[in-house]
Amino acid sequence: MIFAFFLTIIILQRLSELVLAKRNEKRLLNLGGQEHGKRHYPWIVALHSLFLLSFLLEVLLFDKQLSPLWMVILPIIVFTQIIRYWAVFSLGPYWNTKIIIVPNLEIVAKGPYKYMRHPNYLVVAVEILFLPILFQAYATAVTFTLLNAVILSIRIPAEERALAEHTADYDETFSWKKRFVPRKGEE
Repeated sequence: MIFAFFLTIIILQRLSELVLAKRNEKRLLNLGGQEHGKRHYPWIVALHSLFLLSFLLEVLLFDKQLSPLWMVILPIIVFTQIIRYWAVFSLGPYWNTKIIIVPNLEIVAKGPYKYMRHPNYLVVAVEILFLPILFQAYATAVTFTLLNAVILSIRIPAEERALAEHTADYDETFSWKKRFVPRKGEE
């Protein structure tokens, strides 16, 4: 029952994000946005789809139960959701699951982007690790954490190259910020 509740929330969250991303994609393309990273995007979609399937199957087939450490794990997951929506709302109409850059627009450097370059990717990495651990689905947690690291090693440099190439202030705004570790103030 608890697992079904969590899985339903995750699926509804992902579907609503896809609707928002599609709406933002249309708007960005109409503004002259250019998509980058088309070759790796299907791998991201596959990774996230297979993650949910693996999570579901591991929990159901192996009768996994809520972790006895759920009181520690659940706040981590809730905190990541706060950061997720802070990032999404901070980017507003520029948030997307694809890399779509409108040339010469000002870089968004508010919200969590004020402190790090990629808060949304950090959230996804934490989710991919801790959602399965919440239900003791350790094979899914380890496998998809590793696969996500591989995908992000392709995705993040592609996104950073596109932003640096098509915006005037990306390097200046983000050069002192770490990808995943918050830093306050310019160095």
